[in-house]
Amino acid sequence: MSDDTTPARARDTRTAVVTGGGSGIGRSAALALAGDGWAVVVAGRRRGPLDEVAAVSERIVPVVADVSVEADVRRLFDETVARFGRLDLLFNNAGTGAPATQFDEITLDTWDEVLAVTLTGSFLCAREAFRIMRTQTPQGGRIINNGSISAHAPRPLSAPYTVAKHAVAGLTKQLQLDGRAFGIACGQLDIGNAATTMGSGAADGTMQADGSIRPEPTMDVAETGRAVAYMAGMPTGANVPNLTVMPTAMPFVGRG
Repeated sequence: MSDDTTPARARDTRTAVVTGGGSGIGRSAALALAGDGWAVVVAGRRRGPLDEVAAVSERIVPVVADVSVEADVRRLFDETVARFGRLDLLFNNAGTGAPATQFDEITLDTWDEVLAVTLTGSFLCAREAFRIMRTQTPQGGRIINNGSISAHAPRPLSAPYTVAKHAVAGLTKQLQLDGRAFGIACGQLDIGNAATTMGSGAADGTMQADGSIRPEPTMDVAETGRAVAYMAGMPTGANVPNLTVMPTAMPFVGRG
């Protein structure tokens, strides 16, 4: 593109889409990628936080989109390609949880909401990214899914989120297989106890497998952005299929 809305250097810059990019892990990833020279489209449902992230760097462009809405997802990726000409990276980060609830008291509305954003949203975004990466020239790209520690070990009373994240792990493996022929790499980043609005409650005390409430260590959310940038920066033909980043003393190994 050569219109006036295309940032200088855009045609020579790797382009990324970061979902859930207005806060927390998504914001950290967007800033880290921009710092590494990427053009970054941050997507989310709220305009305010997206604009705040975009104000930090001229390399960051905000697009309001709900990843659980198919039309929004298509528009997000169409706008990205119209502006930058191609897509090199998707960080599939958007997700939502639910309050701790006994399994037999989980409502269908809660179940549907968590899976719609965390799983279906990841599928919809990956599908659009795959379509672009398969058909663009040069072909290929990279998809990084936010899997979470919960993709491997559940917290008590968190069935919707745990199931959604386990399914994201299956999505990652399928993309790794189906993307091979087209130069599309896929990796999964599993994050534990980052100091975000969603994750920092662990420092005050979180439920353990035995039902007790105990505080757990947290880490600076900036470390998650560094991890995304590392995975994203791998050369063509190399991939990090799985990466876990968490506080050193977090009780994950041996949990339960």
